[in-house]
Amino acid sequence: MLKAKELRDQSSEELELMYHDSMHKLYELKNQARMEKPEHPHEISQLRRHIARLLTIIKEKQRVKSLTD
Repeated sequence: MLKAKELRDQSSEELELMYHDSMHKLYELKNQARMEKPEHPHEISQLRRHIARLLTIIKEKQRVKSLTD
């Protein structure tokens, strides 16, 4: 998982793709956790933080874009 500074260097399209991939992975991890004891239970919370970080940066980019238009 990338840090916020590294994420800000990514394009909006790459961030959107990372967001959708992360959401898919979170869905899979949650389903796996329902069926059996997860091997790494901390992964879910780390992934949720990563998704929040992605959304924050996506919103920042949208806000900057709307201000410059």
